[in-house]
Amino acid sequence: MSYNNLLSKINNHINTISINRPDKLNALNKDTFAELDKAVKAAVLNHEVRLIIITGVGKKAFVAGADIKELANLSMEEGYEISESGHKILSETIENCSKPIIAAINGYALGGGLEIALACHIRVASENAKMGLPESSLGLIPGYGGTQRLSQLIGKGRAMEMIMTGRMINADEAYNFGLINYKVNQEDLDSFTQELAAKILLNSSNAIKNAIKSVNAKYDVGVNGFKVEINEFSKCFETKDFIEGTTAFLNKRKPKFN
Repeated sequence: MSYNNLLSKINNHINTISINRPDKLNALNKDTFAELDKAVKAAVLNHEVRLIIITGVGKKAFVAGADIKELANLSMEEGYEISESGHKILSETIENCSKPIIAAINGYALGGGLEIALACHIRVASENAKMGLPESSLGLIPGYGGTQRLSQLIGKGRAMEMIMTGRMINADEAYNFGLINYKVNQEDLDSFTQELAAKILLNSSNAIKNAIKSVNAKYDVGVNGFKVEINEFSKCFETKDFIEGTTAFLNKRKPKFN
């Protein structure tokens, strides 16, 4: 599948999807967002792919926010539609993806860019990364789930301060806040992310899928996360991965999961 604003490559069961608008600092326009949705969905359907990495082309930006030209003349009804569509992509396609998704943040992750990263399961940032939700300076608020996911990760007080001031934080602050899992040297971002992905791939894809569903259940309104965990735990017992994992452990060898 070819894309106008993305690059997609598969290697060692890892699908790396790169936002490819470096002349626009990988700004997120409607077409790019739609292509990201399609690319992740294609990765889920591809049996060769077991893990997804989302990053940006170049060393300056992951995604430096929305394309403001597209937003400038929207009506309230159009604003509702674009926000609803963005929520659906980030929630259904990315956050609740059955395959693990790592955000490799290689520079600016602002507005919608940070919201994409927040929806990913793990975040790795280079030392030059800058993150923020500056929408209030445009007379807006985050519209793709940023008000919810940021507060879940770093707490209500810090999220309020970041959103109200619109200020950018650096990788050190992001790590200290718990916004990112790892901070690495810029030149090591790709190799570190690949190594992290390889560690994840040593484990059962089925178990990881069930774990994603169970962890996310905590944040679903009206859903009992403990019951979801019980159900997902029990399902593991009927899988080939469970047989392989327990057999390998009892035979004192490393498991080999497909």
